[in-house]
Amino acid sequence: MNEAILVLDQGTTSSRAIVFAQNGAILALAQQEFPQIYPAPGWVEHDPEAIWQSSLAVLRRALAAASAKGAQILGLGIANQRETSLIWRRDNGQTFGNALVWQDRRTAERCAYLRQNGAENTVSARTGLLLDPYFSATKIGWILDAHDGARAAAQAGQLAFGTVDCFLLWRLTGGKIHATDAANAARTALFDIHAQDWDDDLCALFGAPRALLPAVKDNASRFGDTHPDIFGRALPILAMVGDQQGALIGQGALAPGDVKSTYGTGCFVVLNTGEQALSSRNRLLTTIAYRLDGRVTYALEGSIFIAGAAVQWLRDGLGIIASAAETEALARSADPDHGVILVPAFTGLGAPHWAAKARGAIFGLTRASGKRELARAALEAAAFQTADLLAAMAEDGAAPKHLNVDGGMVGNDWFCGFLADCLGLPVHRPQIMETTALGAAMLAGVSGGLFGSLEEAAQMARPERAFAPMMEDAERQKRLRQWRRAVRLTLAAADEDHA
Repeated sequence: MNEAILVLDQGTTSSRAIVFAQNGAILALAQQEFPQIYPAPGWVEHDPEAIWQSSLAVLRRALAAASAKGAQILGLGIANQRETSLIWRRDNGQTFGNALVWQDRRTAERCAYLRQNGAENTVSARTGLLLDPYFSATKIGWILDAHDGARAAAQAGQLAFGTVDCFLLWRLTGGKIHATDAANAARTALFDIHAQDWDDDLCALFGAPRALLPAVKDNASRFGDTHPDIFGRALPILAMVGDQQGALIGQGALAPGDVKSTYGTGCFVVLNTGEQALSSRNRLLTTIAYRLDGRVTYALEGSIFIAGAAVQWLRDGLGIIASAAETEALARSADPDHGVILVPAFTGLGAPHWAAKARGAIFGLTRASGKRELARAALEAAAFQTADLLAAMAEDGAAPKHLNVDGGMVGNDWFCGFLADCLGLPVHRPQIMETTALGAAMLAGVSGGLFGSLEEAAQMARPERAFAPMMEDAERQKRLRQWRRAVRLTLAAADEDHA
């Protein structure tokens, strides 16, 4: 009855470790932020050692705290920021520079060149993705070309590529295991989600030697064991999953039509489509939700690059708030007809626009505009972008009846209420907000025999509150028209700048 699961949730701005009891209760939690590196406009990097050391520190702290309470750790699950890419030497683990983060836009011109030469249809048909710097494939080519001798070493099988899950697995196992899971592999633009294998044509297209690539396993699998020196004993690594797929599972959204939206640094709306790989007519992504026992569950996804990061910008960039928690009171006190619209295209616009060169814009400023209006506009922007994604999903034939939400922003009651108003749908918030980590725990529980199925593991997920829409439809439509006009102007400005 004391069996528990240790989860590492390695995110974009921090590493977190959480120990879950079998009933979903959190027995221990540790978190550590690490620096963001911005070498040039649109470039975003992480120090691989900062990722590793912060992960190691929180794992050890959470493990010690849970063990002191008598928890018996069954094994480890890993959830990770997706698409962030690293390449390292197989002999000594030395990385080639910093990790290129999913937000990084430095390969936008390469993507545009491939698109102009007709490659996007092939990429989309096989991977479900679009040609965008967001995904790992062009990042791999950039790293290899930026370091002398790297491409030759890669072709000789001396180097390893990995997303963060793969890099952490390598480090945790003392360099013994080079593997990833199907859901993370699906985010590279090199993995055929229908054939369930790396695609040689795509490897050639992106200049990514196949010798670089890891083995691909089911999400609930025995990936290996941690080196005994790390925790004083070997722990089995029982599951790996990308953060957004983890949140879908952690919400218990296991049936076709179930949808969740996570509000962290970015915002990611993921809709379970079951065994059907639904193709979007609105530039949404077809991706793998999870793979169990060789059976694939697919999903439709819309990715917003900036959600909570807009609030971070208010705090760190402008210095007008001391903490994200201040935004709720500020938004409530702002004039509801303030007219300020923030289009947070700081690193381009994601779905359904996929405009890599777009940059942020603010509309409707007056002398009366202040930090209250900017705080409210930053929160509203995440809701408006979500409305655009759900509208695109509805046009693709997938209209949800409610939206499950999680992530740091949804602790803000005002935001959840405005989101429901903006969508015209109920918004459901879970009792356990750490849904990404919970999804990894559920997978690890299935892999470790704690649960007989993922559906049984879903008993760990419980709802906390539902927010009903209160805004009149005419007002909702007016707000959405204003937002979409601001987006059109932002996109037009980007086109003019790069004409």
